[in-house]
Amino acid sequence: MQFDMVVVGGGPVGLAFACGLRGTGLSVAIVEPQPEAALAEPAVDGREIALTHRSQEILRRLGAWDRIPEGIPSPLRQAEVLNGGSPYALRFDTSGRDAEELGKLVPNHVIRRALFQSLPEGTTLLTGRRVTALRCDAEGTELVLDDGTVLRAGLAVGVDSRYSTFRGLAGIEAERVDFGKHMLVARMQHTRPHRHVATEWFDYGQTIAMLPLNGEMSSVVISLPPAEIARMKAMDGREFGAEVTRRYQSRLGPMQLAGGRHTYPLVATYAKRFAGQRLALLGDAAVGMHPVTAHGFNFGLHGQDILAGRIRAAVAQGRDFASGPVLRGYEAEHRTNTRALYLATNATAALYSSDRPAARLLRDVALRLGNRLKPVRGAIVSHLMEQPGR
Repeated sequence: MQFDMVVVGGGPVGLAFACGLRGTGLSVAIVEPQPEAALAEPAVDGREIALTHRSQEILRRLGAWDRIPEGIPSPLRQAEVLNGGSPYALRFDTSGRDAEELGKLVPNHVIRRALFQSLPEGTTLLTGRRVTALRCDAEGTELVLDDGTVLRAGLAVGVDSRYSTFRGLAGIEAERVDFGKHMLVARMQHTRPHRHVATEWFDYGQTIAMLPLNGEMSSVVISLPPAEIARMKAMDGREFGAEVTRRYQSRLGPMQLAGGRHTYPLVATYAKRFAGQRLALLGDAAVGMHPVTAHGFNFGLHGQDILAGRIRAAVAQGRDFASGPVLRGYEAEHRTNTRALYLATNATAALYSSDRPAARLLRDVALRLGNRLKPVRGAIVSHLMEQPGR
């Protein structure tokens, strides 16, 4: 089977990339282990995505934003960072800016469904299949699927998670940081208003984030050692609600479980290369972020936008869309955009999950400096918001 482009991974970034190639005339195939029905109606996975202004604009251009039902996106108006038992908070808001929100929170499965519905006509879906072999040379790429099907393409793009099989088949190594914790995410109903303020509380022995959803509802994200997370997941609903209420010190009043519980290991990855001969990496296959800065999906969405834009420009100019200059240009730009925050995020996660006396002191000092150094706080807010044209 011959295509111009084979995208390995039908997650949201892979789907967005295929949407971004609309109008280029390139033939695109998506290889995905899940059945097509799971792409059309993705299962709820508990993850709430904090979309920056730039990410919202990309989704609009791809035709996906208008497919997200009204009333689902929840405004994120302010963010607070708390440390240990101190009432002191580092606050981020939109003061002095021409926007009322830092961003919007949208469930991951809703974004995936909207992107699937936005796929260009003619996109070939090869679902229920996996890539087992990969060969790339100057002429193109050849991929072998687990059912024996052979695909040939001008460019192969791996978008198959931070544990990417494609990346391994391409011989690309990746940095890997295991934080030794798991996170549990769940929707919680509560009695006190959240006022659309997100809170990240680095308590001693636990980290709890509360993401404000529409109504008296929040998404709790709890990071603990794996055994503790497993214990909490096994609790009955009433016991779990009481446990979260206790752990969060009743800040939002009594809390009740309002859906399923989902758990994920806290592992960050960063590929040594984002591109090679007629191949590229996108999404978590390139940069798998710790969730503390909420930039994982935003980075993936921005990365595909960079690559799709360079490919579109090459096609418009009659150049080889998978040439070295196109792929190296994407890699250089995406690395510049992600490397510093990836390292800073890992350092932040390590510092604020440590309970050593020196770390506790440094954590408190860092928060207080962050509030007092307005240029630093302003730079962080700018990065959180990522308004188009800024």
